[in-house]
Amino acid sequence: MPQNFRLRFDGAVAARELRSAAARGLFLGVEHVLGLSNDVVPLDEGYLQSTGTASVDEPSLTGMVSFDGPYAVRQHEELTWRHAPGRTAKYLENSLNSAGPEVAALIAAELRRALR
Repeated sequence: MPQNFRLRFDGAVAARELRSAAARGLFLGVEHVLGLSNDVVPLDEGYLQSTGTASVDEPSLTGMVSFDGPYAVRQHEELTWRHAPGRTAKYLENSLNSAGPEVAALIAAELRRALR
């Protein structure tokens, strides 16, 4: 028996939902990177760790992780300084480089969820 189907597709709504899902996934990704960075950020009194933030600019789909302490850049770049065990310079860069697959998976999961 032949069957007839009618499909009404609104591309603008689909694009809007997918962009929103991508932004949610990106936010989860930058939160993940922030968590990894917090695990290795140089720690003396915990001030630098407390300045870490994660945010997403939804219109441009740009994720940001930053540490805003007055010495954050110097701690990040100074490879000769000694740190407590498990803490290191390049705390943000190394965390970001190692988290690529996980961030991509978080974004993909949100996109799949939106397509259901």
